[in-house]
Amino acid sequence: MSRAALIQSVIGLGPAWEARPGWFEQHPAALSRQAEAPADVDLAPVEPPAPPRTDIVVQPEPTTLVAAQPSAKLPPLSAEPPPIASPAPEVLPLLEWDALERAVRDCRDCRLCQTRTQTVFGRGNRQARWLLIGEAPGEQEDRQGQPFVGRAGQLLDNMLTATGLDRDRDVYIANVLKCRPPGNRNPGGDEIAACQSYLIQQIRHIQPTLILALGRFAAQTLLQTEKGIGQLRGKLHSYQDIPLIVSYHPAYLLRNQPDKLKAWQDLVFAKKTFGRLSAD
Repeated sequence: MSRAALIQSVIGLGPAWEARPGWFEQHPAALSRQAEAPADVDLAPVEPPAPPRTDIVVQPEPTTLVAAQPSAKLPPLSAEPPPIASPAPEVLPLLEWDALERAVRDCRDCRLCQTRTQTVFGRGNRQARWLLIGEAPGEQEDRQGQPFVGRAGQLLDNMLTATGLDRDRDVYIANVLKCRPPGNRNPGGDEIAACQSYLIQQIRHIQPTLILALGRFAAQTLLQTEKGIGQLRGKLHSYQDIPLIVSYHPAYLLRNQPDKLKAWQDLVFAKKTFGRLSAD
């Protein structure tokens, strides 16, 4: 007896069974699988389809578009709201010059009317070709009712004279604000908006050849920008199709003496630009 048969006998198993040759192939289950098996398949690689021809243009059939009926229940196609345009400043109908000056004198459109001594409308020749626009009246301007008086005004006069301009004959001087902010603080946005219509009407009356914006607030208000003086000066800008040049405010120059040279360069640039514009 073989060793394998002896072990099977000891553990209680019968004799080892071996299937006769061909038994598995003739088993009913194997015959059933053979009957259900698909026919032989040719496994040779299949060539990929040819790419579509690009030299043939197929004209689409004309389609009649039917406008969809609006439905209040349908959500909007875009989740983002459309941009809202900034409202243009409200401009009063163009008043006569004297009527405009009276309107400024009697204005109570912002809180500055409660602290002012008097309004500061402007000064100079209203037919002048140069229009100088500052920021707001200071203490001396509030007392005298004239723009650019005191030390800052004297500096501006000297600079204009050095370029051959007469303050009373060749230029008109105005401010963005017609009333002094208390303590000479920076103008508020609502205060600028309340006064903007008056300045626009002054510009429409004067129709200058060139505007010189003096100071950051004047430049930013007219050009609708947040850029500083350093980025704006030395370039020719435009306000309502009027050429505009930016320079420092004389009051700033009194505190920053080294920048007087830059301000002089701005005036030279403005004088050359004005000469070219007058020749066109």
